[in-house]
Amino acid sequence: MKATEKEIHYSTIDTNVGMAFSNVVMYFIILTTALSLFKNGKHDIQSGADAAQALQPLAGQFAGILFAAGMIGAGILAVPVLTGAPAYALSEVFGWKRGLHHRWNQAKPYYAAITASTLIGVAINFVGINPIDALVEVSVLMGVIAPPLLVLLMLSARNPKVMGEHTIGPVLTTLGWVVTAAMVLNVAALAYTSFFAGQGSVVRESP
Repeated sequence: MKATEKEIHYSTIDTNVGMAFSNVVMYFIILTTALSLFKNGKHDIQSGADAAQALQPLAGQFAGILFAAGMIGAGILAVPVLTGAPAYALSEVFGWKRGLHHRWNQAKPYYAAITASTLIGVAINFVGINPIDALVEVSVLMGVIAPPLLVLLMLSARNPKVMGEHTIGPVLTTLGWVVTAAMVLNVAALAYTSFFAGQGSVVRESP
């Protein structure tokens, strides 16, 4: 079903406001990490307890409570997204009914995908996978697959067969390709530092 102009307008506002808040939150995460972990020499966080201890110079005796509240808040925010996103993706691929406005019996495969994603997330806690390592590795994986996805997104956004009369203009096209190029350079830098720079430092430190 074709989206209406009103739906596109509200979707644009929702995306812009959401991204603005997202960047504000990201800034304070980076700032807090720098003032707590990096400043106190905590460069190897293996658990939530390690992170909570690193907050003690900043929050004192309330470090544990502060960290727990942050984790609960992050979970409440992230779990619906992390379970719903794959369910939406699978539903689009296989043509299932999707959306939380449907009842269970109207969209069983969609809700089954949400349930499976939730159970997998819970199971990670019981199979010996370090959640901190998992977060880092997943973030790296998402960064690696981002450039090809951005290329496909940019090509689709400029294609009238895909977007109809809603293709992006020259300003967004330029900004989009600049961001795509920056992501490619970031992935290239990550590959270099992971496979070449590290090997060089090992060689120099060898007797």
